[in-house]
This record gives sequence, structure tokens and C-alpha cells, in this order.
Amino acid sequence: MLYKTTKEHEAFRKKVRAFAEEKVKPIAFQLDQNNEFPDEIVKEMGELGIMGIPYEEKYNGAGLDAISYAIAVEELSRVDGGVGVILSAHTSLGTWPIAAFGTEKQKQKYLTKLCTGEYIGAFGLTEENAGSDAGGTETTAVLQGDHYILNGKKIFITNAPKADTYVVFAVTSPGIGTHGISAFIVERGWEGFSFSDHYDKLGIRSSSTAELHFSNVKIPKENLLGKEGQGFKIAMATLDGGRIGIASQALGIAQGAYESALDYAKQREQFGLPIAHLQANTFKLADMATQLRAARLMVYSAADLKTHHESYSMEAAMAKQYASDMALKVTNDALQLYGGSGYIKGIDVERFYRDAKITTIYEGTNEIMRVVVGAHTVGKAPKVQYQKGKSKGPIAGNRKKEIFKEGSLEDQVNALVEALKKDGYDFTVGIDKDTPISEAERVVSAGRGIGDKENMKLIEDLAYQAGAAVGSSRPVAETLKYVPLNRYVGMSGQTFKGNLYIAVGISGAGQHLKGIKDAATIVAINNDENAAIFKNCDYGIVGDALEVLPLLIEALDNGEEKKPAPPMVKMKRSKPRKMAPTSDLYVCQGCGYEYDPKQGDEEGGIEPGTSFKKLPDEWICPKCGEDKESFVKVDFPDDRKL
Repeated sequence: MLYKTTKEHEAFRKKVRAFAEEKVKPIAFQLDQNNEFPDEIVKEMGELGIMGIPYEEKYNGAGLDAISYAIAVEELSRVDGGVGVILSAHTSLGTWPIAAFGTEKQKQKYLTKLCTGEYIGAFGLTEENAGSDAGGTETTAVLQGDHYILNGKKIFITNAPKADTYVVFAVTSPGIGTHGISAFIVERGWEGFSFSDHYDKLGIRSSSTAELHFSNVKIPKENLLGKEGQGFKIAMATLDGGRIGIASQALGIAQGAYESALDYAKQREQFGLPIAHLQANTFKLADMATQLRAARLMVYSAADLKTHHESYSMEAAMAKQYASDMALKVTNDALQLYGGSGYIKGIDVERFYRDAKITTIYEGTNEIMRVVVGAHTVGKAPKVQYQKGKSKGPIAGNRKKEIFKEGSLEDQVNALVEALKKDGYDFTVGIDKDTPISEAERVVSAGRGIGDKENMKLIEDLAYQAGAAVGSSRPVAETLKYVPLNRYVGMSGQTFKGNLYIAVGISGAGQHLKGIKDAATIVAINNDENAAIFKNCDYGIVGDALEVLPLLIEALDNGEEKKPAPPMVKMKRSKPRKMAPTSDLYVCQGCGYEYDPKQGDEEGGIEPGTSFKKLPDEWICPKCGEDKESFVKVDFPDDRKL
């Protein structure tokens, strides 16, 4: 590269900058204020030929290098960081895995449309329990005939729900850690595939971000990306390249803020001269320019290595970490140069300041970037011996998880009511529905699953018959505004520590579950049998809330007015019944080593609880190195069984 971009690179920069200045900049403030995705802009980006910059022309790509891609993201981010990340996520996360690991058939079907912008791409890796630690993935894909059945949820997904295709990661072989994760191409519109609302974010508000919800989604076998078990490898390789995109976004945001502040400082006069010539400000601007140049060289260097198929993982991590840290500093200094004016909505440095922060977080936090760089410099840390009792369980703790399925819906409701009465709940007493959540013994909470606002009448009627206050999930209070904000339950809202919590139409987001983990009894009513709430409840009914609630209201109605409830006495949480699991004993014929499913094999990447039959074929004895085939099954007394 000779520390200088080519004439072709700069001609390409000129083309993208003109588009950004003419099309994006005039509406950047509007997009930010309205939390609005720029559909028309993205369509024009496809027509301009920048949605497939680094891909082969035979797949409708532009056939350019990674530096050109970095320049495009940088120039778009120079006027709007949100638009910049739309291109970055589409190109590096939603498209690259298909180009790198897809079959020819997959490339012809998807890559050709992604490169023209006919399709927008996205990447589904992050979950509530799998952020920086992608090995904690809980979404599952089970092979049934010619399809995989996908269940689970992904969060913080850039370009959702606007994207047409999603590269989604799910566990296909449970119990063997990252070796059991596979990647799939999932299309928007498939039955059972839905989305949350678009997040209301601090910055990059023109970029759409939402959750992906999968409920028995059928994925054709031919949509497996790569081979089973290659998902983690595909994810990590994808993120390496994606970090170049985020570094470019950070660079562009900082460049835009610097140019705005420099122009302002040359015009704003104090003490008889432009403030740019006050030495403190001159030095500040000089430092900003220096940091921008350093970041640009790091970003382009990593991109150049990628173009020439050299190892670039460490350099991409360095560039992402440095450029994003730099963006925070430069946007802060730019706003400082503006003074009070920079704190006002409508001034671009205020938006740049908010946009910059996310670049230190996504596609690997900067703490993780230092872990990546450290692994290349000091080497990987030694594996830590697994300690019992540290495995993750349900967020709301171990619960009964008794889901009523026998008989008619009325039978299931009656079984639920009998179980609650047996636990000691008296439904002849009640409290005011507006009792503060933190003071209520019982709460009936509404989630998005209840539908229209008029259905809140059912929630209120159930709350009366159950002797409970009315609560809600965050979206119902914050987005739908069915109830006041002080009635939503969750880690970021009101915490419920009373006895009975009835969740109606609530899927069970992590922040909500953390707000009810101290409840004595949790009841779940939801039409999605795979909703996380069912893994965190004591009792549950799978069904339409609008059908279940009238039956439950009637079952709890004793025909009399509720008596005032006595002061709350905290009930002890019922412990789930212990089942008697069994497992066979397998012994290595080479050294006599006994494989213990309770312990697994942490050194070999096998998680505790993995049965011998689920061990990957390539697994070997941790003592003598014999392969799996050398183990034999041994009969032993029942008291030794797991």
C-alpha cells in the first residue's frame, strides 16, 4: 500500500462521498430524530453498486478490494454512522459467510441478490446468555427429515427486521460446547420467524436493530451453511472481517465530527480571533488529526491484509479497538469545541457523539478486542478446571415447569387453579390493581401477546379474580403505552418479590425474568411453547391468551366480592421434583478411564451433562489418547448411575 491509497481508491471515495453528501446528509437529522430506517437510501446504495463491493463480479459484486469497502463505510459514516453500519453489517456479516462458506447453489440463490441490494443481509449470533461468550448459544436446530427445526431468540441484530436473509447460529449437537454450533441461512417470512419492535437506541438511530424470534421454524437441509459443527468457526471468521467494517464506521464518525468542529472553530470568534487559533484548541485539533491518521492507517492496513489473504485477525482487532476508542475521544473533543451549541439537537457533533459509543461495544467489545490481541501476543490463557455448581440454569431459578397439556383448555385451566389452591393461594381476597409492584403480593402482567389495548380489560378482570395488581412487560408500557411506565416489571423497571406472578403473553426476555426471579410462584400463559418464560415458570398453559383468560377468570370467580387481603406472608418457593436420571458407564480399554457425564471433559471442550453417545466422533480419551471406539459399555449397580 506504500502508506497511500491508489487513484482508484480515491476516485471511489469521491463517488461515495458525493452520494453521502447529496442523499444522506440532508436527511440525517430526520432519520436520527424519527428512529427511521432509510429504505430509499439503501435501495439507491444497491443501484450505486456498493452493496457487494468486495465480491466477485460473477455473483453481481463489484470485484473491488477490502480497502474500497472500508472507504465506503467510512464515507457513509462521515455523515451518518447509522447508514454506515447498515452497509457494514450487510456486507461483512450478512453476506461474507455465504460468499466464504456457501455452496455454489447457495451463492447463486442468495449472494447474487445480496450483492445488488435486492436482498439486505444480517447476522444472528448474539443472545441474552451468549454475548461476548458465543459458546453460550442456546438457540437450537434439530434435524427432522429434510428440515432442521429452529427454536430460540437472538438479540441486538443489526438490519433486523429489514433484512431479507439472516445467517443464524444454533446448537445442533448439545453438550459439546462450540463444537456443536452450526450456521444456517434463514429467510424472512418463513413460518414461525418473527421480530421484536425496532429498538429505541441512544445512537445510530437510522440503523434498525431488533430481536429475532424462532418458533419451530423449518429450515431446509440445503440451507445449512458449511458443515454441522462449523458454526463457531464461521462466526469467528466472520467477526474478524466485520471488525474492519466497525473500525471504518468509527473512523468515519470521528472524521465527520473533526471536520465539523474544525470548520466551526475557524468561524467562531472569541477574544478577537477565531477559537481555532487559541493554542489549547489548536493543540486539540492537531491531536484529533493525528489520531485520525493513525486509525486510518490501521484500518486500511488490516483491510489490505484481508484482500491479500494474509492473517489479519489481530490487526482487525487492533484497528477496531483503537479506532472506536479514538472515535469516542474525537467526538467528545469536537463537541467541547462547539461549547454549549454542541449540546443541542440538530448540531451534527451531538449526533456523532452519541453514534460513536456503540463502536466500542458491538462486533466484540473493546475488552474482547484486547483479549484477541493478547492471544496473539502472550498466547492463549490456560484452560481453567471446571468447578461444580457453576453451570448456568434458568434466569428465574429452578422451577417446577409443570405445563398443563392434558384434556381440553378448560381442563388445563382447572388443573392450574387446583395446583395454585393446593399451594396455599386464597382467591377470596384481593388488592387494588394499582398497588405498587414492589408492595403487591400478587401481580398479573401483560405482554405483547395480549394484542390490542382493549384486551387489557381481560388482564384487569384476571387481576381482580386473582387478588392481584396489574403489571406489564416493558414494551407494553414503553412502546404500546397500555399502562404507565411505573407498572412494567423487569431488571430495568419494577422488581417483583411477592408470591404469585402470572405472566400473560410474555415471552420471557432476560431483563424481565431477572425482575421476577424472587417470586414464590410464576405462572406462564403464552401461545409459543418454546418461549423462555416456560423454562422459568412453575406452572404454564400453552395457548392463546384471549382463549385462556376468560376460562381462568371464570374458574377463579367465587361469585362474591373480594375481601381485603391480609398483610403479605412470603411463601417458600416450591422445589421441582427430582427425577431419577440414568446413564451408562463407558470405560477406556486402553487405560481404564471412566467417562463421567456429570463431569464431562472440559479440556476436550465437552460440557458437564453430556452423555457418552453425544460425544463427537473425534473425541479421544483425555488420559491415554485412545479414540472413542476403544471405549466399552459396562453394566453397574443402579446406585452408581447419574
